[in-house]
Amino acid sequence: MKRRLQKKYIILILGYSVALILIPYVLDYRSKSSHIKDGYQQQKCPDLESTIALWSSTRTGNSTEVEDYGNRSQSRTHIYLHATWRTGSSFLGELFNQHPDVFYLYEPMWNMWQALYPGDAGSLQGAVRDMMNSLFRCDFSVLKLYAGSSNVSTSVIFGWKTNKVICSEPLCKAYKKHEIGLVQGDVCSKCQPRDLKELEKECKKYPVMVIKDVRVLDLAVLVPLMRDPAINLQIVQLFRDPRAVHNSRMKSKLALVKESIQVLRSKKQSDKYKRLLVPSNRVHRAENYVSSAMELICDNWLNDMLLVMNAPQWMRRNYIQLRYEDLVLRPVDELHRLYRFANLTLSPAMEKFVMNMTHGQGYSSDKPFLISSRDAKEAIYAWRERLNVEQVNQVEAYCSEVMRHLGYQKRNKDKT
Repeated sequence: MKRRLQKKYIILILGYSVALILIPYVLDYRSKSSHIKDGYQQQKCPDLESTIALWSSTRTGNSTEVEDYGNRSQSRTHIYLHATWRTGSSFLGELFNQHPDVFYLYEPMWNMWQALYPGDAGSLQGAVRDMMNSLFRCDFSVLKLYAGSSNVSTSVIFGWKTNKVICSEPLCKAYKKHEIGLVQGDVCSKCQPRDLKELEKECKKYPVMVIKDVRVLDLAVLVPLMRDPAINLQIVQLFRDPRAVHNSRMKSKLALVKESIQVLRSKKQSDKYKRLLVPSNRVHRAENYVSSAMELICDNWLNDMLLVMNAPQWMRRNYIQLRYEDLVLRPVDELHRLYRFANLTLSPAMEKFVMNMTHGQGYSSDKPFLISSRDAKEAIYAWRERLNVEQVNQVEAYCSEVMRHLGYQKRNKDKT
C-alpha cells in the first residue's frame, strides 16, 4: 500500500514538473507565432518591456486606485527579502529572525526547487509566488505539496534549526523569543517536531512576517502580491559587489552548481545562454556553471533596477534597496533604516548584536552557509586577494551596468 502511494506521489510530482517545463515554451511559441504574423520583430529585452508595461497599464486606469496601494491601513506587515545567492542575505535575514515581533521564514522555497528539479528557474517563478502567497497568509499546507510521502512538521522546514520561533516558547523551551542571540542548531535539534497547525497558530500572533529567499529571479513576479490589499507586500532588495558575490560563489561552488544549472536553463532559448550552458572546460564543469550563472544574475539585477525606476510612487514606497557593504560598515544606521521600513523598534540589545556580528574575527567560517560573527572589512574586500585578474575582468565586463548603477568602481579605478 505504501509503495503504491509513493509511486502516485512520484508520478504526480513528475507530471507537475513536466507541465512547468513545457508551459513556458508553448506560450513562447504562440507569442512568437503571433508576432511573426503581424510582422513584429522581437525586441532585445522582452521581459523588461512586459514588466514596465505593468505600470503603464495602471497609469491609464484610475489614478486614485494607484495612489491607494501605498496608503492602505493594515494590522500586519509582510516583507520579502529579495536577494540572490551569496550576497549576505542570511545575515540580513538573521536581523529579522532575532526581533521579538517578527515571524521569520528562511528560504521556504528550497524544498520546492529540490522536489521539482530539473525544472528551470524561470518556469518555477509562478509556483514560487503562489507558495509565498499562502505562507504570508499563515497557510503552511502548501509545504505538503513538495514533501512527497513524508510527514510534514516543523522539523522539515528548511533552516528550522536556527529559527527563533520554532526553537522558542511555546513551541520549544530551548530559547525565549525576546532574548537576543544566535540559535545553536545542536540545541534546537533536540526540540520535538510540532504539527504545522501549531506553527500556523503562532504565525498569526506576530505583527510582522518576513520571508527570506533567493529564488525569485524577477522582481515583477512579486507585483501581484504588492497590489493584493490582504498582503500589501513590502520588499527589501539586497545587492552586493558582483566581484565579491562571484568570489563567494566560487568558494561554495559544489553546493551551488545544481541551482546554477536551473538558473541557466531558464534562459536557454537564447543563443547567449546556450553558450553558457555548454562549458568550454569539461574538467571544471561546476566552476563553469556557477561562474556563468553570475552573468544572468547581473542581467536580472539590472532588470529589477530599471523596473523600480519606472515604477509608480505606491510601489516605491513599499520597496527599499540595500547594499551589503553599507549594512556591514554602518550596521546600526542601516538597521535603523530597515526597522523603520518594517515598523519595528530597535532595542539596545539588537544594536549590540549587529555590532558584534560585523566585528568578529576573520572573513568566513569553514561552513560558508553558517551564520557567524565576521570581520566586515575583510568580507568586503576578500575578492581582491582571491580572484585573479581574468576573473575580475570577466565579472566587471558583464556586470558593468549594474556596478555603475550601484556605485561600485572597477578595479583599475579604485583608489584603495
